[in-house]
Amino acid sequence: MIEPRTNIALDSDINFAADLAPDPRLYNDDLAPTQPSQRTWSTYNYMALWFSMSMEVTTYMLASSLIAGGMNWKQAVGTILLGNLIVLIPMLLNAHAGTKYGIPFPVFVRASFGPVGANVPAMLRAIVACGWFGIQSWIGGQAIFAMINVLWPHTVTQPGILWACFLGFWALNMLVVWNGVQSIRFLQSFSAPFMLVMSLALLAYMVHRAGGFGPMLSAPSHFKTTGSFLTFFFPSLTAMVGYWATLSLNIPDFTRYAKNQDAQIVGQAFGLPVAMTLYSFIGIACTSASTVIFGEPIWNPVTLIGRFHQPVVAFIALIGLLVATLNVNIGANVVSPSNDFSNLAPRFISFRTGGLITGFLGLAMMPWKLMSTFGSYVFGWLVGYSGLLGPVAGIMVADYFLLRHTHLDSYSLYRRNGIYEYSKGINPRAILALVIGVLLALSGIVITHTIPTLATAPWVQALTKLYDYAWFVGFFLSGGLYYLLMLGHIRRQAHINHIPAAPQEA
Repeated sequence: MIEPRTNIALDSDINFAADLAPDPRLYNDDLAPTQPSQRTWSTYNYMALWFSMSMEVTTYMLASSLIAGGMNWKQAVGTILLGNLIVLIPMLLNAHAGTKYGIPFPVFVRASFGPVGANVPAMLRAIVACGWFGIQSWIGGQAIFAMINVLWPHTVTQPGILWACFLGFWALNMLVVWNGVQSIRFLQSFSAPFMLVMSLALLAYMVHRAGGFGPMLSAPSHFKTTGSFLTFFFPSLTAMVGYWATLSLNIPDFTRYAKNQDAQIVGQAFGLPVAMTLYSFIGIACTSASTVIFGEPIWNPVTLIGRFHQPVVAFIALIGLLVATLNVNIGANVVSPSNDFSNLAPRFISFRTGGLITGFLGLAMMPWKLMSTFGSYVFGWLVGYSGLLGPVAGIMVADYFLLRHTHLDSYSLYRRNGIYEYSKGINPRAILALVIGVLLALSGIVITHTIPTLATAPWVQALTKLYDYAWFVGFFLSGGLYYLLMLGHIRRQAHINHIPAAPQEA
């Protein structure tokens, strides 16, 4: 009689363990909460993260585009600094959950959108990251091509070599993905100081060639009235915020490895605005110097360095650009979409598989067209996708801080039919708030380009003006609407505000 009872007990234990196990549709090793042994990132690592990701070609081009648009150097630097201080706020707010619970972005967003609905914001973020991955790979390929041109000038007229360089750099990125997120921390730890030294050396060289800072920074603003300046300023500010709008969502993918909250808060609060402002100034100064040296403003640093007649100087500088581009591409444009794609089907898509998907979609988005002009880069690409991501950021902040007061049940984040189930795994209130925010931010510009006959209609013109503030419109409208819609739901589940801090293990 003892043996049957033993067997029954064992069966009961198995069933009990199965009930407690995370849902395999929502869980794999890459999505699991980080353990204490994995939380090794210090304040320096986060400062290095931002310096290495800021010191790259698209940041340089971002600053240069403001000069090309008519700003003087003070207006351009001020716009960039203000934009980064603004985006730092949602960055730090969304980073909190990553450090507290050790969860990545696609898991964190389940609390507001539901375990199934979370795939919507995750895919929005992932698609934008794929576009950035393609852009960075294209720039890296251009840098390699420029180095080859410096060594063998006759290759300038052979575009096939450019495409070979592009695909070769793309393949190098894919190779780094296989080494995982810890290899990124190692790469950034030594490359951040290296890139700072290289950037300052380029600035010093351009100052010397231009005859000092005076000629470089003497160009006045092209705006004659305050109104004309503000017309350019507000969409430019939106673009500055939009530049890091992607990472302001998925920053938990990095802060889940932080030793503590202070490490990520201090590291980011110093690293982001300082690194972006410093490197932007270098881009502005060098672009201004190019006008003095070559007679025309050259906003692309790859093109600029390729104009040097000193092969050794050009080669070293282009190597620096290549390292910077590899850093930011892996750190900012692979980690997040890999986790997002993994969240779609955790049993079948790992971090590495997600990285490969990111790479191929990056090719499919034709980055050479996205970077064809500085206007399409800033006012098309940056402002446009900010209208998609601003609403998601607003909903996440409203849910985590205003409704849940930073309390999450990490156990339920990895299981169905719990407190985050909503309606069949989807929170219709979050989806509704997201759709309304995106429509109001982007519908005007979409109608103008797709149905030109309606472009002159007053209501279309009113909607089009909102495009200049796309991120802000989406963030505040969707966040506020979500908060109001959720109040009734929270009252029906009053205990949601009293959930104790969950254990770190799922």
